[in-house]
Amino acid sequence: MSVYGFEGRRPFIGEGAYIFPTATVIGKVTIGENVWVGPGAVVRGDYGEVEVGGFTAVEENCIIHARPGEKSTVGEHVTLGHGCIVHTGTVEDWAVVGMGAVISDFARVGRWAAVGEGAVVKNRGDIPDESIAVGVPAKVVGKITEEYRKVWTEYKRNYNSFCERYRNNLREES
Repeated sequence: MSVYGFEGRRPFIGEGAYIFPTATVIGKVTIGENVWVGPGAVVRGDYGEVEVGGFTAVEENCIIHARPGEKSTVGEHVTLGHGCIVHTGTVEDWAVVGMGAVISDFARVGRWAAVGEGAVVKNRGDIPDESIAVGVPAKVVGKITEEYRKVWTEYKRNYNSFCERYRNNLREES
């Protein structure tokens, strides 16, 4: 894994977390316990700060960064879909951010909210708890159901299992 200190700012990686060898973690970053960070992801706290809560999945090619002196916060049990960006934003516990979505400066995605693929939560935008938002800019189009929670809880458990499974079973083939 590529984990770097920068100008005295050092990452903290929680117990059981798995950082894929091609992912990059730089500077003032806190990765919680049992967080899975996938291939190509970049979590950069070089002049801002990043905090990722426990049991979260940061899928392939995600970027998490923050403005100077500011913070990006990703809660616990969050799924950040392939290629999404969180920049000086807040994503609350149990939320799902779809593939290629953007959470822009000072935006908030609420607890158990879902942001659809390719959506853009614009600067200072707010997606309320348990809401579904899609589009550019993202607009609320529905509410989370119990069936959705059940299905996504299972998906999240699968990603949680990746920490141990990757640590024990990933092998480079030549």
